[in-house]
Amino acid sequence: MREQPEQQAPPVQRLRIRYAKRGRLRFTSHRDFSRAFERAIFRARVPMAYSSGFNPHPRISYANAAPTGSASEAEYVEIGLAQVLDPAAVASALEEALPDGLDVVEVAESPGGSLADLLEASHWQLDVPANPVSAEAAVAAFLQAESVTVERMTKKGLREFDCRGAVVALSAVPHGDGSRLDLVLRHGVPAVRPDDVLTGLRAVGGLETGPAPLLTRVSQGPLDPETGTVGDPLHPSV
Repeated sequence: MREQPEQQAPPVQRLRIRYAKRGRLRFTSHRDFSRAFERAIFRARVPMAYSSGFNPHPRISYANAAPTGSASEAEYVEIGLAQVLDPAAVASALEEALPDGLDVVEVAESPGGSLADLLEASHWQLDVPANPVSAEAAVAAFLQAESVTVERMTKKGLREFDCRGAVVALSAVPHGDGSRLDLVLRHGVPAVRPDDVLTGLRAVGGLETGPAPLLTRVSQGPLDPETGTVGDPLHPSV
C-alpha cells in the first residue's frame, strides 16, 4: 500500500488581501497573477500553511477575479498562515515582492466565513468615446428594457443570456472627450460582465464603445439592496 502523506496543521491565521491591477498589468490573466502572487509569497518569506495530501499546496483562495484586460482597484485573495503575523507587515512585504501594477491595497484579518459569499456585486466605471448625449440616451433605452439578450463565446461555445437583470444601477456622465458609465453589477449565474453590458448598450441604444474601452472595477463586496451601493468585504460591518 502507498504510504499515507503527513497531515498538515490547519492555518493559525487567515488574512484577506485587497490588491489592484493597474496600467498594462490589467492584461494579466488570472493564471499569470496566481503565479506572480505565489512567487511573491515565496520571496517575501510569508510562512504559509499548506494543504494535506500527496501534493501539498499553499493555502490560497482566489475570489471573483476581474476579466483579463479590465483594470481593478478591488481584487481579493485569502491566505492561510502557519504563524500569526501583523497584517500591515505582510502588506509591506508583498508590496515589495509584487511587480508594479499589481499593488497591495490592504491586508486584514479574516473574520471567518466565506469571502466569496461577501462578493455580491461590483461597482464599475466604463470609459467610452460616445458623446454624453448619446451615452445618456443609450443608458435610458437600456434601463427601460425588461431584458437585453447578448451573446458571448465561452469555453462551452457561444452562449446567449440576459444582461439587463444583473444591472442594479447605470448612469452616464461626461468624461474627457467621451463619457464615463457608472455601473453597479450584481454577481450571479450566468456571470454578467461589464463588456456584456456594453454589448447590450450597443444593441438597444447604438452606443459607440470604441475598439478598446477602459473598464475599471472600483469596488466589489456586499450589496445594500435599499441603496444599491457596494460595501467593503474586508470590513463588512462598517
